[in-house]
Amino acid sequence: MQPQPPASRTASTGRTSHVLAGISRFTVAFSLALFCTACGNGSSDSGSASSSGSNGSSGSGSGTGSGTSGSGGSAAPSSSAALPTDVLTHHNDLARTGQMLAETTLTPANVNSATFGKVAFLAADGKVDGQPLSVTSLAINGATHNVIYVVTEHNSVYAYDADNYAQLWKVSLNGTNETSSDNRGCTDITPEIGITATPVIDRSRGANGVLYAVAMTKDAGGNYHHRLHALDLASGAELFGGPTEIAATASGTGGESANGVLTFDPSLHSERVALTLVNGNIFMGWTAHCMGGNYTGWIMSYSADTLKQTGAMDVVPNGQKGSVWMAGSGMASDGTSIYVVDGNGTFGTTLDANGFPVDNDFGNSFMKLSASPLKVTDYFASLDVVTLANEDGDFGSGGAMLLPDQKTADGTVKHLAVAAGKDNKIYVVDRDSMGKFSPTANNNWQVLTGTLAGGIWGSPAYFNGTVYYGALNDNIKALPVTNALLATTAASKSPTTFAYPGAVPAISANGTSNAILWAAENGTTGALHAYDATNLATELYNSNQAGTRDQWGAGNKFITPMISRGKVYVGATNGVAVFGLLH
Repeated sequence: MQPQPPASRTASTGRTSHVLAGISRFTVAFSLALFCTACGNGSSDSGSASSSGSNGSSGSGSGTGSGTSGSGGSAAPSSSAALPTDVLTHHNDLARTGQMLAETTLTPANVNSATFGKVAFLAADGKVDGQPLSVTSLAINGATHNVIYVVTEHNSVYAYDADNYAQLWKVSLNGTNETSSDNRGCTDITPEIGITATPVIDRSRGANGVLYAVAMTKDAGGNYHHRLHALDLASGAELFGGPTEIAATASGTGGESANGVLTFDPSLHSERVALTLVNGNIFMGWTAHCMGGNYTGWIMSYSADTLKQTGAMDVVPNGQKGSVWMAGSGMASDGTSIYVVDGNGTFGTTLDANGFPVDNDFGNSFMKLSASPLKVTDYFASLDVVTLANEDGDFGSGGAMLLPDQKTADGTVKHLAVAAGKDNKIYVVDRDSMGKFSPTANNNWQVLTGTLAGGIWGSPAYFNGTVYYGALNDNIKALPVTNALLATTAASKSPTTFAYPGAVPAISANGTSNAILWAAENGTTGALHAYDATNLATELYNSNQAGTRDQWGAGNKFITPMISRGKVYVGATNGVAVFGLLH
């Protein structure tokens, strides 16, 4: 898998009772049937409002922050509960819908260039590839703060006050005598590789809640490391005896193997997929760095309480490649199973009696995983799966999204998920019977051909019965769901056409009203766009409408806007641009 568009290779590349990681209460109510068993925890500033570190000193290389206490190994639950305005995971919830349904400030009436624009820039020491996260009403040093968390490829984690933009604390996740990794001569992630994946937050753990992140480093001897960190939300201090060094083995004869054993090689991989927290376990997926070396695709899980590994599997144990990356999207979950789309790699077309590859090679397929043991329990692979992999037709360039329960015309309830990759098709699967593989037919629930003008790099969004996709060199399109089927023709589309890599849309609304679709545009000058979600033909705002006032510099690929408490946050190449009402 390589994050280049196929038409232009020159383009850059334990369940708790009171908290649900990233799923607002509005979302839970809206998608009750989907989440009823999941109600546990689940990249230059041109303006003048740069932030400073006025309220906290920079952390040391050990990751000890400047706030309240929180170090140590106890996993005692905190008294903090997730709030509707929190954004604790990539694309807001475990279904990866991109919905923020507790937005009471921003409306189609006030989001325009006269009253809305860039209000701050949260400066950082590296590229921001992970989505910023948001926590409401957190006690730090005796005061209550709304906090924005930012991670960088320089391996720094920042906590910023969301109201006055002061830096509350900053820590480095580099070990002693270590730096962030070099890019090894590849421009996929450049100029350095540190924290690439969006972290995940659990407000129920530790004294103040915990942020989990994976950092890549390089030591003085030239060795590469990946480590899982658990940081206290109030101080940045390391928790639970962390960090934990990432390592894994599995049975197999494919890449990274010797004598029938596969061994995870940290020099060949980076963690691009957003972290997923389900029932007390952190799930992560591993991509190859620039398609270099004899790599394979790994998925791992770690205990959120102990940071010990609870599962490890190779997606192509007897084959090659099979990167798990989804352009930074997170694995989706219904609270029990995990859903992930894999990138180019070996797919075993010889099937057993149950329709599974006899060699356990699932390259370029849409998989359903059990959490314990971590293994494939169902899957879908397109009839041309081998051809797609050979042509870099990467199914895994796009992420999975789960839909709320849908009813067919005869009243049958369907549990559906959608995904799309580089081949311009949208695949809808029945999560109870995904379709597996046939060389003569696609046996999944629905295939949409010709709906998208280009491929997908990232996730769709969902709101009020409509799926939104932003493909390469295409408009963002609204596709209503009727009788458990996606419309093949868009009900509305944005006036903007998005170049590489397309757009990863997000939705803000107050319940079912005042819905706005937000999208970040890549390019020499990045742009934030806002559209009426009920009619995408109506553009409410873009950050180029007021000249240079709202611009922040170059865009960043695979970025989705994050909305919380009347602000919109966009990851940039050296910080986070913040948008809100101007007065």
